[in-house]
Amino acid sequence: MKMAWGITGAGDKMKETFEAMKALKEAHGDDLEVEVFLSKAGEQVVKQYRIKEDLGEDIGKVWAEKNANSPFLAGRLQLGEFGLLLIAPATSNTVAKLAHGIADTMLTNAAIQGMKTLIPTYIMPVDYREGTTVTKLPSGRELELRVRREDAENVARLEAMEGITPFENVEEIREIIKRHL
Repeated sequence: MKMAWGITGAGDKMKETFEAMKALKEAHGDDLEVEVFLSKAGEQVVKQYRIKEDLGEDIGKVWAEKNANSPFLAGRLQLGEFGLLLIAPATSNTVAKLAHGIADTMLTNAAIQGMKTLIPTYIMPVDYREGTTVTKLPSGRELELRVRREDAENVARLEAMEGITPFENVEEIREIIKRHL
């Protein structure tokens, strides 16, 4: 199966998501082909977490956003080139845009267009439920953050939408991939 993995500017769960995808690539070999699509902020985050080069070496071809249609991920999804779109981790900004139908970035445009052509679309919002969460900074230091009610409500909007499946934990990625292999 060939899949598109979108990375936004969320640092929370970034290392864990990378490690999960690396393990899946190792476990499935040529049965799992992954192309990585970095949003503009996602490109900054993978540099900060020092995994940009590892993405190309361990996962697959890496593309960086120039604008909402470049690289043209939306078109490739619509043409059925990919079996699924995974956006993980996803910022509250990306989630809010998708929850309100705004397609002004490469990943939000791809998700909305992919949903229109019934491409399975999965998203792992870092601000999944209201309350507090602890994230690890690139330095390894922990930072406690508050997840706002509004951000959790946007996740609930996505849960109510047809064609997109939000999920909360990195561990769920393995099952998602397994269902589509």
